[in-house]
This record gives sequence, C-alpha cells and structure tokens, in this order.
Amino acid sequence: MNAIKGILGGIRQADQKFDFFHNGDRIMLGISGGKDSMVLAYALSLYQKFNFVNFTIVPAIIDLGFPGFDAEPIKHYLATIGLNLEVIDAKDVYKILSIQQKDKKILPCSICSRMKKAAINKAAKQLNCNKVSFAHHADDAIETLLMNEIYGGRIATFQPKMHLDKVDLDFIRPLILIRESEIIACQKECNIPSFSSHCPNEGETKRQEMKMLLSDIYKKYPISKNNFLTMLSNYSKQCLFSDDIFYKIEKIDISFKPIINNIDSLNEQKLRKQNNDFDFDPTLLRYLIYFKDQIIGYISFKNHEKNEIEIKSFYLKNKYKHKLDKIFNYIEKEICRRINPVTIKISSLSLFDIAKINGYKKAHLNGLSKTIK
Repeated sequence: MNAIKGILGGIRQADQKFDFFHNGDRIMLGISGGKDSMVLAYALSLYQKFNFVNFTIVPAIIDLGFPGFDAEPIKHYLATIGLNLEVIDAKDVYKILSIQQKDKKILPCSICSRMKKAAINKAAKQLNCNKVSFAHHADDAIETLLMNEIYGGRIATFQPKMHLDKVDLDFIRPLILIRESEIIACQKECNIPSFSSHCPNEGETKRQEMKMLLSDIYKKYPISKNNFLTMLSNYSKQCLFSDDIFYKIEKIDISFKPIINNIDSLNEQKLRKQNNDFDFDPTLLRYLIYFKDQIIGYISFKNHEKNEIEIKSFYLKNKYKHKLDKIFNYIEKEICRRINPVTIKISSLSLFDIAKINGYKKAHLNGLSKTIK
C-alpha cells in the first residue's frame, strides 16, 4: 500500500502548505471519470477519516452532453467507497460547442472551459457547498505554466487555492504536489477504475503537446523535473521584469508604475491617506505616478466590457498639476492604443475639468464619458 500512502502524504503536505480543509467544509469534488479524479475521490474518502478536521465530500459530475456519456459505472464505484455521485445536467454545452466548431477539426476548448466552470459554480451553490475540489496535479500545473508562456505570453498557472468572490466559493487542488506517475501507481495498486470523458478532443489538445515536450526535457535534463515544481512556489528566488516596469511619458520625466507588490501598495496607501481617499479597491488596475524617482500620484482603472474602461481614481500632487494635460493625453492615447474603439468613463472628480476640455460629456451616475474610434 505504498502508493496510496504516498498520495495521502502528498495531500497532507499540500493541506499544511496551502490550508485546504476546515471544520464544517462541504466540498464538491469535481469528477470526470478519469484516473486523477477517481484516485482523488478514493484518497479523500480515506483522508477524511484520519484527518484532524471534519469535512463532507460531495462528488459531482457534469453531463456536458458528449455522445456516449454514462455516469452509472462511476456512480457504482463511488458507492462502494461510501460516496454518492451527483450528476449535473449541462447537456446544452455540447450543442453550443458543435455550433461554434464550424469547419474546425476539434471543438473550441476555451468556450467549453468557460461554460463548464459556470456549470460547476452553479452546481456547487445548489449542493450547498462552500468549496470545490479539482484533481489537477503537479504535472498539470507545470503544463499549464508552459502553455501560458508559449500561447499566452504570460507566466502563470492555476493556484492551489483560490477564492472566487462572485460566487463566494473556494477552489482547492489537493493533488497539487503529487506527480501523475504516483497517481497511476495508486490506481493500479488499489484497483481504482477510470472511465472515458467522451470528449471528442481527447488526446488532440495543446496539453498533450506540452506533455510530450516536457517528457523530452525531463529525459535530457532529469534535474528539471523537480526544479520545475519547486519553481512554482519558490517566491524567495523570484526575479522577473515586472518590478522594474515604469511606463514613461517622454520629455516630462513622468512615468507610471504598475502596483504589483506590497511596497507599491504601501506607498499607494500612504498617498491615499494624505489625500483623504479611502475608496480603495484592490481588484482594479492600479498605478503609481512618478516624477523621476519621486511618487507624485496614483491612478486606478476598471475594465467593464470588452471596449469600455473607467478611470475610477486619480490623484496628482499640486506641485505637478501643470503637467496634467500631458499626463491626461498620454493616458487617453495609451488606452486607445490597447483598446479600439473604446469608451472611456471618468469617475474621478479631479479629472473632470481636463476631461471636459478634451471633449468628455456628462454620463449617468455623475461621471463623464467619451467614445473614441
């Protein structure tokens, strides 16, 4: 029973590191029928008995309408380990994907992912769950990192634990420190069945390409396998360009620094306090305004729709107000460069005068707006 002990040890290690389980949790466990979710179901049914906290597991599978879907074999196995499978009806997903597919070889994964997430969120609330558990493991996290770097131009992977404010749900990934090879060993050792997801794209996704690429890297550089996983939580050694970004307005020595770390946030809060501005929203796009190496103001943006952005707050020290017209023109120009056409809304009173000069008109909720094409 070495493999299941390894899985349980990995779950406990992740729980201690990321704080997954609390007393009274009701956790919807996302089941696909694949080896990962089936092993997680079995492991959590054991972990639940020996853990120090009391939580409830609610396994649920989303019926996306793929041809051949059959939850009965999964339901039967889970019943043997004391779990009752909930089947969530979301058959419209496949119909919509088939329409969106058009003449392409495979179904659009991005649309499927968004619709599946919405179905999961809805199901979790209907089942009175406060958390959702997924079976993503360490190799999934590394593959996602690589896909985001190659196809998305960003250094990012999914989080071990994430809170979604809109639906007030926590998402956890108890297998996050466990390798796929360990899951396969556990499946064989404990005779855990797995079933096809019946997804028409199975085996033809970008993720499969990443698996093959990483396999080649691991063969050539064996040390990279452990280092890639260590890298994801090695915050003390993190060094990227982001802390050095200052978007400069040429000729006037003004620049905008994205607020991305604790020091930036503290500097912003000090400036807000001086300005008696306590309307702080950490979800906004926020920047500090610099003159050379001195912080002289701040600005925050909110993205509403695809072609609409709102300037929520703006502050500039009086000493630098004579530069406001050039700063405003730069902000408007940069927004239009990134989004076009665009409707810019202004809620900050300190920008009303300069905005009116630049053709902004009164909009609802006492703000100003202008559409630029």
